[in-house]
Amino acid sequence: MDPGQKDDRFVRNDEDKKRGLHFPLLDAFRCAFAGLFKTVARQRNIKIHLAVALLALVLGFVLRIPLSSWLAVIICIVVVFCVECLNTALETLVDLVSPGYHELAKVAKDCAAGAVLVSVIGSLVVAGLVFGAAVLQLIAALG
Repeated sequence: MDPGQKDDRFVRNDEDKKRGLHFPLLDAFRCAFAGLFKTVARQRNIKIHLAVALLALVLGFVLRIPLSSWLAVIICIVVVFCVECLNTALETLVDLVSPGYHELAKVAKDCAAGAVLVSVIGSLVVAGLVFGAAVLQLIAALG
């Protein structure tokens, strides 16, 4: 393959780099979106996160939360999705290198799932503060 010629392999290695093969930016974005779509298609929990994120966005509009609260909500949604994608990537890699049961594989998967749990708990705390305050203001305005 000539340097600069399109390489259909996803993984670039040192040999490809030494030969000057480039992985086009557009292909990198295609791979990134493919990873997102595969995560959504294969992981039940990210579908739950999607539903909760949609609910948070709708509540934000209905309760007319301020800009600072929007930023907090959006950051929480992004963090949970990022951590869930990383969890999926790690679980997939562990399955590849350790198809049978191994205690270290279990520890790696449990730690990644724990990271998702921490991000979700943090997001729930933020949601409680943001939406709780908005509901209290609405009640005060109506009462």
